Amino acid sequence: MSIGDDGGYGDGRTGQTRTRLPDSESDTYGTPRRTRSTLSSRNLITVVGVVVLLIAAIAFANRGGSGNSETDTGSSGSTTDQAAAQPTAPTGTKPVTGKTGSIASGFPKTEQGAQSAAANYVVALSSSAMFNRDQRHQVVGTVMAPSAVETVQGKLDSLYSPQFFKNAGLKADGTAPAGMTFVYRTIPVGTKTTAFSASEATVEVWCTGLLGLAGEGSTRPVTTNWGTFTMKLTWTGDDWKTLSYTQKNGPAPVSGDVPASGAKEIAGAVAGYGGFTYAR
Repeated sequence: MSIGDDGGYGDGRTGQTRTRLPDSESDTYGTPRRTRSTLSSRNLITVVGVVVLLIAAIAFANRGGSGNSETDTGSSGSTTDQAAAQPTAPTGTKPVTGKTGSIASGFPKTEQGAQSAAANYVVALSSSAMFNRDQRHQVVGTVMAPSAVETVQGKLDSLYSPQFFKNAGLKADGTAPAGMTFVYRTIPVGTKTTAFSASEATVEVWCTGLLGLAGEGSTRPVTTNWGTFTMKLTWTGDDWKTLSYTQKNGPAPVSGDVPASGAKEIAGAVAGYGGFTYAR
Protein backbone atom coordinates (compact mmCIF):
# COMPACT_ATOMS: atom_id res chain seq x y z
CA MET A 1 0.00 0.00 0.00
CA SER A 2 1.65 3.16 -1.17
CA ILE A 3 -0.80 5.87 -0.88
CA GLY A 4 -2.32 9.30 -0.62
CA ASP A 5 -1.95 12.75 -1.98
CA ASP A 6 -0.25 14.66 0.78
CA GLY A 7 -3.06 17.13 1.28
CA GLY A 8 -0.79 20.12 0.99
CA TYR A 9 2.74 18.77 1.02
CA GLY A 10 3.06 18.82 -2.71
CA ASP A 11 0.76 21.59 -3.88
CA GLY A 12 0.60 24.01 -0.96
CA ARG A 13 -2.95 23.24 0.14
CA THR A 14 -3.14 23.02 3.92
CA GLY A 15 -6.87 23.42 4.62
CA GLN A 16 -7.96 21.90 7.87
CA THR A 17 -11.23 20.27 6.82
CA ARG A 18 -12.74 16.86 7.19
CA THR A 19 -13.45 14.98 3.99
CA ARG A 20 -16.76 13.25 3.33
CA LEU A 21 -17.31 12.28 -0.30
CA PRO A 22 -20.94 12.58 -1.46
CA ASP A 23 -22.83 9.74 -3.14
CA SER A 24 -23.65 10.26 -6.79
CA GLU A 25 -25.15 8.64 -9.80
CA SER A 26 -22.88 6.27 -11.68
CA ASP A 27 -20.96 7.40 -14.75
CA THR A 28 -18.38 5.93 -17.06
CA TYR A 29 -15.76 6.05 -14.28
CA GLY A 30 -17.94 5.53 -11.23
CA THR A 31 -20.05 2.47 -11.67
CA PRO A 32 -21.69 1.01 -8.53
CA ARG A 33 -19.08 -0.06 -6.00
CA ARG A 34 -17.40 -3.29 -6.98
CA THR A 35 -16.27 -6.00 -4.59
CA ARG A 36 -13.06 -7.89 -5.09
CA SER A 37 -15.00 -10.81 -6.53
CA THR A 38 -16.48 -8.62 -9.28
CA LEU A 39 -13.32 -6.75 -10.31
CA SER A 40 -12.36 -7.56 -13.86
CA SER A 41 -9.09 -9.38 -14.34
CA ARG A 42 -7.70 -6.42 -16.24
CA ASN A 43 -8.40 -3.86 -13.52
CA LEU A 44 -7.28 -6.21 -10.77
CA ILE A 45 -3.93 -6.74 -12.50
CA THR A 46 -3.58 -3.00 -13.07
CA VAL A 47 -4.32 -2.07 -9.45
CA VAL A 48 -2.03 -4.76 -8.07
CA GLY A 49 0.71 -3.75 -10.50
CA VAL A 50 0.63 -0.09 -9.47
CA VAL A 51 0.57 -0.95 -5.76
CA VAL A 52 3.51 -3.33 -6.17
CA LEU A 53 5.47 -0.65 -8.03
CA LEU A 54 4.86 1.93 -5.32
CA ILE A 55 5.84 -0.54 -2.60
CA ALA A 56 8.99 -1.19 -4.61
CA ALA A 57 9.79 2.51 -4.49
CA ILE A 58 9.94 2.41 -0.72
CA ALA A 59 11.86 -0.85 -0.59
CA PHE A 60 14.35 0.38 -3.18
CA ALA A 61 14.94 3.66 -1.41
CA ASN A 62 15.75 1.90 1.86
CA ARG A 63 17.86 -0.97 0.50
CA GLY A 64 21.20 -0.97 2.23
CA GLY A 65 20.08 1.73 4.64
CA SER A 66 21.99 3.70 7.17
CA GLY A 67 22.85 0.69 9.29
CA ASN A 68 21.47 2.20 12.45
CA SER A 69 20.20 -0.48 14.78
CA GLU A 70 16.77 -0.25 16.29
CA THR A 71 16.82 1.18 19.78
CA ASP A 72 14.48 -0.52 22.24
CA THR A 73 14.86 1.07 25.63
CA GLY A 74 11.18 1.54 26.36
CA SER A 75 9.34 4.73 27.16
CA SER A 76 10.92 7.38 29.31
CA GLY A 77 7.58 9.13 29.85
CA SER A 78 5.69 9.23 33.10
CA THR A 79 2.78 6.93 33.96
CA THR A 80 0.42 9.80 33.21
CA ASP A 81 1.99 10.32 29.78
CA GLN A 82 1.73 6.62 28.99
CA ALA A 83 -1.91 6.50 30.02
CA ALA A 84 -2.71 9.44 27.77
CA ALA A 85 -1.10 7.72 24.79
CA GLN A 86 -3.21 4.55 24.80
CA PRO A 87 -4.69 3.42 21.45
CA THR A 88 -7.52 5.64 20.12
CA ALA A 89 -6.90 8.24 22.85
CA PRO A 90 -5.25 11.54 21.84
CA THR A 91 -2.54 12.87 24.12
CA GLY A 92 -4.19 16.27 24.32
CA THR A 93 -0.99 17.98 23.21
CA LYS A 94 -1.65 20.71 20.65
CA PRO A 95 -0.37 20.13 17.09
CA VAL A 96 2.86 21.85 16.13
CA THR A 97 2.55 25.28 14.57
CA GLY A 98 5.85 25.28 12.68
CA LYS A 99 6.42 24.06 9.15
CA THR A 100 9.16 23.68 6.58
CA GLY A 101 7.63 24.47 3.23
CA SER A 102 4.27 22.77 3.56
CA ILE A 103 5.46 20.01 5.92
CA ALA A 104 4.86 20.28 9.65
CA SER A 105 8.04 20.61 11.73
CA GLY A 106 9.27 21.44 15.21
CA PHE A 107 7.99 18.30 16.94
CA PRO A 108 8.73 17.89 20.67
CA LYS A 109 11.41 15.49 21.87
CA THR A 110 8.87 13.06 23.29
CA GLU A 111 7.09 9.86 22.24
CA GLN A 112 4.09 11.96 21.28
CA GLY A 113 6.34 14.19 19.19
CA ALA A 114 7.95 11.21 17.45
CA GLN A 115 4.55 9.71 16.62
CA SER A 116 3.26 13.03 15.27
CA ALA A 117 6.40 13.47 13.16
CA ALA A 118 6.12 9.95 11.76
CA ALA A 119 2.48 10.45 10.78
CA ASN A 120 3.17 13.73 8.98
CA TYR A 121 6.29 12.38 7.27
CA VAL A 122 4.42 9.32 5.97
CA VAL A 123 1.87 11.64 4.36
CA ALA A 124 4.65 13.57 2.62
CA LEU A 125 6.65 10.52 1.52
CA SER A 126 3.61 8.74 0.06
CA SER A 127 2.10 11.56 -1.96
CA SER A 128 1.78 12.76 -5.53
CA ALA A 129 4.65 15.17 -4.83
CA MET A 130 7.01 12.20 -5.10
CA PHE A 131 6.24 11.96 -8.82
CA ASN A 132 7.72 15.41 -9.47
CA ARG A 133 11.52 15.61 -9.24
CA ASP A 134 11.77 19.04 -7.64
CA GLN A 135 8.98 18.40 -5.17
CA ARG A 136 10.42 14.97 -4.35
CA HIS A 137 13.79 16.51 -3.55
CA GLN A 138 12.12 19.04 -1.30
CA VAL A 139 10.20 16.35 0.58
CA VAL A 140 13.23 14.09 1.00
CA GLY A 141 15.42 16.98 2.11
CA THR A 142 12.85 18.02 4.69
CA VAL A 143 11.84 14.73 6.31
CA MET A 144 15.01 12.64 6.03
CA ALA A 145 18.00 12.90 8.35
CA PRO A 146 20.96 14.67 6.69
CA SER A 147 22.95 11.43 6.62
CA ALA A 148 20.21 9.69 4.62
CA VAL A 149 19.19 12.42 2.16
CA GLU A 150 21.76 11.82 -0.60
CA THR A 151 21.35 8.03 -0.68
CA VAL A 152 17.57 8.01 -0.56
CA GLN A 153 17.24 10.85 -3.04
CA GLY A 154 19.55 9.20 -5.56
CA LYS A 155 17.78 5.85 -5.40
CA LEU A 156 14.35 7.44 -5.71
CA ASP A 157 15.48 9.49 -8.71
CA SER A 158 16.57 6.28 -10.40
CA LEU A 159 13.34 4.53 -9.57
CA TYR A 160 10.90 7.24 -10.67
CA SER A 161 11.69 6.73 -14.36
CA PRO A 162 9.56 7.25 -17.49
CA GLN A 163 8.84 3.50 -17.53
CA PHE A 164 7.73 3.61 -13.89
CA PHE A 165 5.37 6.49 -14.71
CA LYS A 166 4.02 4.61 -17.72
CA ASN A 167 3.27 1.57 -15.58
CA ALA A 168 1.33 3.84 -13.23
CA GLY A 169 -0.73 5.20 -16.11
CA LEU A 170 1.06 8.57 -16.20
CA LYS A 171 2.92 10.45 -18.90
CA ALA A 172 6.70 10.18 -19.19
CA ASP A 173 7.19 13.27 -17.01
CA GLY A 174 5.07 11.87 -14.19
CA THR A 175 1.99 14.00 -14.88
CA ALA A 176 -1.52 12.70 -15.48
CA PRO A 177 -2.89 12.25 -19.02
CA ALA A 178 -5.19 14.97 -20.37
CA GLY A 179 -8.56 14.91 -18.64
CA MET A 180 -7.28 12.79 -15.74
CA THR A 181 -6.38 13.63 -12.15
CA PHE A 182 -3.70 11.51 -10.46
CA VAL A 183 -4.75 10.73 -6.90
CA TYR A 184 -2.19 9.55 -4.36
CA ARG A 185 -3.17 10.58 -0.84
CA THR A 186 -2.41 9.13 2.60
CA ILE A 187 -4.62 9.27 5.69
CA PRO A 188 -2.98 8.04 8.93
CA VAL A 189 -5.39 6.11 11.14
CA GLY A 190 -3.17 5.57 14.17
CA THR A 191 0.42 5.43 15.43
CA LYS A 192 2.39 3.26 17.85
CA THR A 193 5.88 3.62 19.31
CA THR A 194 7.78 0.33 19.34
CA ALA A 195 11.12 1.72 20.53
CA PHE A 196 12.11 5.03 22.11
CA SER A 197 15.19 6.65 23.59
CA ALA A 198 16.46 10.18 24.03
CA SER A 199 17.84 10.25 20.48
CA GLU A 200 15.99 7.64 18.40
CA ALA A 201 12.49 6.26 17.96
CA THR A 202 10.75 3.60 15.91
CA VAL A 203 7.12 4.37 15.13
CA GLU A 204 4.51 2.36 13.22
CA VAL A 205 1.87 4.33 11.33
CA TRP A 206 -1.29 2.52 10.23
CA CYS A 207 -2.76 4.22 7.16
CA THR A 208 -5.48 4.11 4.59
CA GLY A 209 -5.37 6.04 1.37
CA LEU A 210 -6.44 6.72 -2.20
CA LEU A 211 -4.62 5.68 -5.36
CA GLY A 212 -5.48 5.88 -9.05
CA LEU A 213 -6.51 8.11 -11.94
CA ALA A 214 -9.79 10.01 -11.74
CA GLY A 215 -11.31 10.85 -15.10
CA GLU A 216 -13.91 9.79 -17.64
CA GLY A 217 -12.98 6.40 -19.03
CA SER A 218 -10.08 5.80 -16.62
CA THR A 219 -8.77 2.25 -16.69
CA ARG A 220 -7.11 2.81 -13.31
CA PRO A 221 -9.95 4.11 -11.12
CA VAL A 222 -9.16 5.52 -7.69
CA THR A 223 -9.23 2.76 -5.08
CA THR A 224 -8.72 2.64 -1.34
CA ASN A 225 -5.97 0.60 0.28
CA TRP A 226 -4.42 -0.05 3.68
CA GLY A 227 -0.88 -0.41 4.96
CA THR A 228 1.49 0.11 7.87
CA PHE A 229 4.70 2.15 7.69
CA THR A 230 7.59 1.59 10.08
CA MET A 231 9.50 4.84 10.55
CA LYS A 232 12.94 4.93 12.17
CA LEU A 233 13.54 8.45 13.45
CA THR A 234 16.51 10.26 14.95
CA TRP A 235 16.63 13.52 16.91
CA THR A 236 18.57 15.94 14.70
CA GLY A 237 19.19 19.51 15.85
CA ASP A 238 15.77 20.48 17.19
CA ASP A 239 13.44 18.07 15.41
CA TRP A 240 12.76 14.43 14.56
CA LYS A 241 14.04 13.29 11.17
CA THR A 242 13.70 9.98 9.28
CA LEU A 243 16.61 7.56 9.08
CA SER A 244 14.71 4.93 7.09
CA TYR A 245 11.19 3.72 6.44
CA THR A 246 9.57 0.49 5.28
CA GLN A 247 6.02 -0.55 4.50
CA LYS A 248 3.74 -3.58 4.48
CA ASN A 249 0.13 -4.14 3.46
CA GLY A 250 -2.73 -4.12 6.01
CA PRO A 251 -4.33 -4.54 8.41
CA ALA A 252 -7.28 -4.03 6.05
CA PRO A 253 -10.97 -4.16 7.01
CA VAL A 254 -13.75 -5.63 4.87
CA SER A 255 -14.86 -3.12 2.24
CA GLY A 256 -18.16 -1.38 2.91
CA ASP A 257 -21.10 -1.09 0.55
CA VAL A 258 -21.08 2.68 -0.06
CA PRO A 259 -21.66 3.26 -3.80
CA ALA A 260 -18.63 4.52 -5.70
CA SER A 261 -18.70 8.20 -6.64
CA GLY A 262 -18.22 9.53 -10.15
CA ALA A 263 -14.92 10.65 -11.62
CA LYS A 264 -15.75 14.36 -11.44
CA GLU A 265 -16.70 14.11 -7.77
CA ILE A 266 -13.51 12.25 -6.87
CA ALA A 267 -11.30 14.70 -8.76
CA GLY A 268 -13.20 17.64 -7.28
CA ALA A 269 -12.88 16.28 -3.75
CA VAL A 270 -9.13 15.74 -4.09
CA ALA A 271 -8.68 19.29 -5.41
CA GLY A 272 -11.11 20.92 -3.00
CA TYR A 273 -10.41 19.25 0.34
CA GLY A 274 -7.12 20.09 2.05
CA GLY A 275 -5.12 17.83 4.32
CA PHE A 276 -4.36 17.90 8.03
CA THR A 277 -1.44 18.41 10.35
CA TYR A 278 -1.41 15.15 12.31
CA ALA A 279 -0.82 15.03 16.04
CA ARG A 280 -0.82 12.12 18.46
